[in-house]
Amino acid sequence: MNQTPAVLFVCLGNICRSPLAEAAFRKASADAGLDAEADSAGTAAYHVGEPPDPRSVSTAAKYGIDIAQYRGRQIEQADFKRFTHILALDHSNLANIKAMAPDRHDAHVSLLMDMVPGREGAAVADPYYDGEEHFEYTWDDVWMAAEAIVAKLAAAK
Repeated sequence: MNQTPAVLFVCLGNICRSPLAEAAFRKASADAGLDAEADSAGTAAYHVGEPPDPRSVSTAAKYGIDIAQYRGRQIEQADFKRFTHILALDHSNLANIKAMAPDRHDAHVSLLMDMVPGREGAAVADPYYDGEEHFEYTWDDVWMAAEAIVAKLAAAK
């Protein structure tokens, strides 16, 4: 693979799950010495320009990662050219991504957990309406996925 991997993580509002997935991937890539780009977005415009949910900020901080400067944005057509991988955090967002995808693009579009052996087809549960402990469950999933993605991308280099 000659192109620098560029991974976009997509959930609904881009304030809970996808910022955590982006943070986990950035950390896993840095830890492995993998040169890769990362960003996150939402399929809905509910939180464009807003910082991540305070519970996501707190969860990332427990792992030494500051995501307070992240800002919500909505996925756009240009993302299908910019990113090598567009990874949805659940089935509904995957369907929305596929529905808006241009007819021709090179991005690999799939569920995030499809990257984790044994977790294919699984969604990352949305912790938004739940307590702080659910953000830890989200972190566990996105960290597992980040490590799997980094391993796959490093092996492809």
